[in-house]
Amino acid sequence: MTNASAALRGFGPVFALLFALQFVSMGAMEMSGPFWPIHIKALSPSDSVFGLAGIGVYICPMLGVSLTSAFWGRMGDRHGNRLMMVRALAGLAITQLLIAFAQDIWTILALRFLQGAFAGYIAPAQAYGVQVTGGRDRAGLFAWLQVATNVGSLGGAFLGGLILDALPFAAINLTAGVICALCAATAWTSLPVPPNGTIPVRSATAKIATHAPSGSARVPGLFVLMGMLLASRMVLQVPFSLYMTQVFGAQHWVTGLSYGLQALGFVVGAPLWARLFEGRAKPYVLGWSVLISAGCLAITHLAGITGSIAFFAMLYFVWGALLGGTTPALLSLISAATRNDRQGSVLGLAQSCQQGASVVGIVAGVAVTQFIGLEAAFPLVSILYALSLLVALGIWLKARHSPDEGS
Repeated sequence: MTNASAALRGFGPVFALLFALQFVSMGAMEMSGPFWPIHIKALSPSDSVFGLAGIGVYICPMLGVSLTSAFWGRMGDRHGNRLMMVRALAGLAITQLLIAFAQDIWTILALRFLQGAFAGYIAPAQAYGVQVTGGRDRAGLFAWLQVATNVGSLGGAFLGGLILDALPFAAINLTAGVICALCAATAWTSLPVPPNGTIPVRSATAKIATHAPSGSARVPGLFVLMGMLLASRMVLQVPFSLYMTQVFGAQHWVTGLSYGLQALGFVVGAPLWARLFEGRAKPYVLGWSVLISAGCLAITHLAGITGSIAFFAMLYFVWGALLGGTTPALLSLISAATRNDRQGSVLGLAQSCQQGASVVGIVAGVAVTQFIGLEAAFPLVSILYALSLLVALGIWLKARHSPDEGS
């Protein structure tokens, strides 16, 4: 009892530091997120080059992550997820500093690919979090780590807009590189190495964990649903700033704020969803996934037809709140259905799946807006959410009628 109390007391500052590292580093990376099209357009010699590079600047790091994340996950299982976190943060710092001095589009794209290939911070941070928590309340763990990412996204996008209004684009990358370097040093000097055997065979608080052997057979379905939801969300990644300028005539800081409101909605919603899902059986969580998919379908349809920027911003906030019940909850189901000695591998694979789905969403969004126009962006998002709704419904019905996964 004394050891358990001591472990719980010791977990507090460790998780606080993990949360802070996720918040600061991901916020630094997101400072440039909504503004890459503006920078790439300024460097592009033609519209055709801009069309290609505008996609590539987002896809290249995602391809890098998707190709290497599973490998780094296996390395984390062998050599420690803490070491993989430091490696990822160092990779982010170096590549951001190099990008700041790059003035050629193709050099920027190559560096963005290397950034993804040598980074991949989120998956080892999640696996490390499972280790230091002993596998308790995975839904809450993944939700709060994702909250850190989205709080950083909110502040980062807004700060990036302020920097871009006053300074050249390179100032964003320089700032991000310095911040990531400081985060790498902090992780190396301050995060403890988890002792072997930290994770128990089963989570005492998560009912879904007791079904891990049978649930593992349905993990591919969870990957598909998670990928569909992410692809739907990422359609607007490239055309967002252009959409805000063309439809609403918004200034950069307004674009950054609107972009970050989705992250703020996630911050508000994710802990509430985690509390709702805590200790619940898999069919219960999947049933809510059906309703969340339907809600995202309705929200994005309304966002695509409104002419009011205030209403649009409110819808983006609500959309973010709904998203708080998607990826963290699905990741917790995947993690709970996986052997403890393979957490790094499966979460690395999950990261690869997420990045691959993001690439699909971005390519689809750019292709549709290039050939049809910006007005087609939100209808495409709604269509993809309709498909996600069908996938979620099918998985839920299958889980509901499975004797191994009933409530």
